[in-house]
Amino acid sequence: MKMKNKYGQYFTPKLVAEYMVSLANLNKNSTILESSSGKGVFIDSLTQSGYKNITGYEVDKELANNSSFVINESFVSADIVKKFNLIIGNPPYIRWKNLEPELKLELESHPLWSEYCNSLCDYSYIFILKSIELLKNGGELIFITPEYWLNTTHALKLRNYMVKNGFFEQIIHFNETKIFESATVSTIIFKFVKSKSLKKPKIQLTKYHLHRNLKEGVLQDIQNKTPREGVDYLEINQFEENKRWVLESEEIKSELRYFEECCAIKYQEKSLKLNNFQTIGDVCRVGNGMVSGMDKAFQIHNIDHLNNYEKKHLLKVVKAKNLMAYSHGEITHYIFLKNIKNEEELKENCPNFYKHFSEFRPTLEKRYEYKINGDVTPYWEWSFLRNFKLLLRDEQRIFVPCKERISNKNYFRFTLVEPDLFPTQDVAVLFKKENVKESIYYILSFLNNKRVFKWLKANGIVKGSIVEFSSGPISSIPFRAIDWTNNKEVQLHNEISELAKKGILNNSNLDEIDNKMNQLF
Repeated sequence: MKMKNKYGQYFTPKLVAEYMVSLANLNKNSTILESSSGKGVFIDSLTQSGYKNITGYEVDKELANNSSFVINESFVSADIVKKFNLIIGNPPYIRWKNLEPELKLELESHPLWSEYCNSLCDYSYIFILKSIELLKNGGELIFITPEYWLNTTHALKLRNYMVKNGFFEQIIHFNETKIFESATVSTIIFKFVKSKSLKKPKIQLTKYHLHRNLKEGVLQDIQNKTPREGVDYLEINQFEENKRWVLESEEIKSELRYFEECCAIKYQEKSLKLNNFQTIGDVCRVGNGMVSGMDKAFQIHNIDHLNNYEKKHLLKVVKAKNLMAYSHGEITHYIFLKNIKNEEELKENCPNFYKHFSEFRPTLEKRYEYKINGDVTPYWEWSFLRNFKLLLRDEQRIFVPCKERISNKNYFRFTLVEPDLFPTQDVAVLFKKENVKESIYYILSFLNNKRVFKWLKANGIVKGSIVEFSSGPISSIPFRAIDWTNNKEVQLHNEISELAKKGILNNSNLDEIDNKMNQLF
């Protein structure tokens, strides 16, 4: 089955298309548009439901001839004057960087893309924007999309446009339930109503937690709001401008707001910040680990046989899988050669390394190149020494896995490590800034607190049950600074720091640390 091509096609199952059609509240003479018709599953469902006034667009010539309703033309550049009661479908998903050159040119010439999007945006955004433009007042937009645009920074203009032009009637969040055959993505179905009315209803939010294949009975129960295992039915307030959109209950949102208020900025420069709370980015430098290009080629598990020169050219690395809250497990040795001029020098000085690399050489020479000054990286060197100068600092640092599955968890794995330990690309790293009075043990304890977990689960870059940790998301975490004029807070800071020191050594005191931290909220 052809699932994806240059147009970012993921074909909608018939069951899902029929459900989406059933969400429409229209008479049978309504004007309807399907913006990316694909194999015609939506058009089939619409005609079977008695709708006749249908127009479809499909840019792919191989698919466009399946129906007399379909025009073989790109919806993005099509000159459409008509307005519609309903626009429905599954817009294509492709990040800008992965678009074909002709599609990039098409977007760059489109005024909606120029005004509301940038090079971090997704192809689907233009489908949402243009569809809303083409709706009549009171018209409905029913789309199935990934969820990530609800909270990413680069989609802020898109979200603001939607707030100004209407409201959400329904959102069904399927988490990581596999809907598309060849795609693993956290998916939503939403129904948006174009309206200039200031009076907006609550959003009917459904959250489906089970990662099982969808069956007809499940969707029928969701439509009827029938109680079912793994399904939550919520009412939430309409989304606001200049905010991430959080698919959580109002109770949880209130908790998160309280957390942010407790981290409120207490200095005069707050007007210069987008948020009204202090952040981890204010107190830490944050970056991601170095890229070897092929980890197994650089790992050395037995170092006893190495010569003295080789032993001096090893890095001690802690991999993401060996990180725990506060402390870490196994250390792995990596080959680290930086100044070997040629292969002969490698052979002479590092015979064991040379022999080790021989097995991996063909693959190493085909690695992705992070080219600096156009130079080709020798196969015995790391691909990208990201944040290397920062990592050379003789001070403790905090590691956290770059991706964390949060199913059945209520904490993250922020780990304090010694100055001689380095991260690879699967680990993010934090360094305390010089002017920060709070100890690195206090910062560590704060990051491992359950409040941070809850906040990031709702506000971070979350794809299904995976939270992504990179410089931006980590830096955005609210931070509870200490009021150094308050003796009680100073005492709590010191007690937390001491408990964390002991906890790192024997993995104890963790509940007591949380109890002390909770007294600051």
